[in-house]
Amino acid sequence: MEKAKRVKKFLQKNNYLIILILILLLAAFLRFWRLPEYMTFLGDEGRDALAVKRMIVDHKFRLIGPVTSVGNMYLGPLYYYLMLPAMMISRLSPVGPAVMVALLSVLTTALIYFYGREWVGGKAALMAAFLYAISPVVINYSRSSWNPNIMPFFALVSVYGIWRVWQKKQFWWLTILGVSLSFVVQSHWLGLLLLPTIGLFWLMTFIEVLRTRENRKKFWLQNLFGFGFFLLLTVAPLVWFDLRHGFLNTQAFSKFFTGQEGVVNLEIASVISNLWILTKNVFTRLVAGKDIFWGNWLALMVVILVALKIIRESLLASWHRFITRNPGLFLILIWFLVGFLFLGTYQQPLYDHYFGFLSPVPFLLVGWILAMIWHGRLFGRILTLFLLAGLLLLAVKELPLRYPPSYQLPKTQAIANFILDKAENKPFNLALVAERNYDDAYAFFM
Repeated sequence: MEKAKRVKKFLQKNNYLIILILILLLAAFLRFWRLPEYMTFLGDEGRDALAVKRMIVDHKFRLIGPVTSVGNMYLGPLYYYLMLPAMMISRLSPVGPAVMVALLSVLTTALIYFYGREWVGGKAALMAAFLYAISPVVINYSRSSWNPNIMPFFALVSVYGIWRVWQKKQFWWLTILGVSLSFVVQSHWLGLLLLPTIGLFWLMTFIEVLRTRENRKKFWLQNLFGFGFFLLLTVAPLVWFDLRHGFLNTQAFSKFFTGQEGVVNLEIASVISNLWILTKNVFTRLVAGKDIFWGNWLALMVVILVALKIIRESLLASWHRFITRNPGLFLILIWFLVGFLFLGTYQQPLYDHYFGFLSPVPFLLVGWILAMIWHGRLFGRILTLFLLAGLLLLAVKELPLRYPPSYQLPKTQAIANFILDKAENKPFNLALVAERNYDDAYAFFM
């Protein structure tokens, strides 16, 4: 009897932790189950794996990373160095880096809870972590080694870093921020769209430090470390590459962001008109299991309830009071709004991985709304469970595990072995007749 009481007390005291562990186990299962058979291994994945293989085998270390599909801009090399230990541990198997990406995705699920409970409370963060764990799009991008797939993890760490700097005045987070932002920017150029959000909260902190005259020396010292790491990890390799190649990257970067290639449109009317479209897309693709009907309704519900919250707080007190009473929600909303304002300038088709720099946001907002509904006594709890069950059903409908595996990795290896067998140790050249693929995946096994 006494033992049963202790168990009951333990469960009551640690109920959130137990639920989180179950969520993380679910996230791990959905990402690791038959991973070698489901993982993507085409041109981009083969290119990265081949580059890292040459670093290990031939000691040809890189100062430049992958090239972007739009704009012909080169990223920095950080992702290759992140892949390096995983590739070595797996003995030059592409499965190793894919496992690393899956681990980062599970860790992102955990961080959504641990960081999110500071922003929107424990219940909201727990629901957000659950929705992130079961999101079909998130799962799909968590099961292969590709540079954009690491962005959600490092974007979340970056935003939490500036949160600790802004709210807690823990300026040592600026050093971590310099490193994490380097990974964000080098995972995809759209990671640059996180910089305005980081810059805004840094400016707010800077103004407060000037006003209070506290910890000025510590603030500037940690800024020096953070900026120094960002320069060393991101700027220095790209500058060195440009100096050796006639500023190729700088020219491509300039054409891309000044609109000379028709990729960016800075007209205010166009940007604002894209906001609702982007909002619908991100909730549909990430949270509602790609279901357009329910995704649109979910986006509308989030927009209305957030607007009502802001209006109510502002009428009762002031906009400043809203920020001081809801700093975490304010951070998330700025992250969302500023990110979409800049993303709205992009005039090309938007793919799911483009949302990587703010992908935790829709889950946190939906979690926050579900937690508010939960507080509505019995009816609120029933409605919350009903909504969670509905989102679960939408996710299950599109889960990658419901479909047969593609076997891309074993197929690629079999084709490479077939070519080697037919070549009979004679010199040969690879040429692919394909619109969206190239031969690096096959070359990796040769």
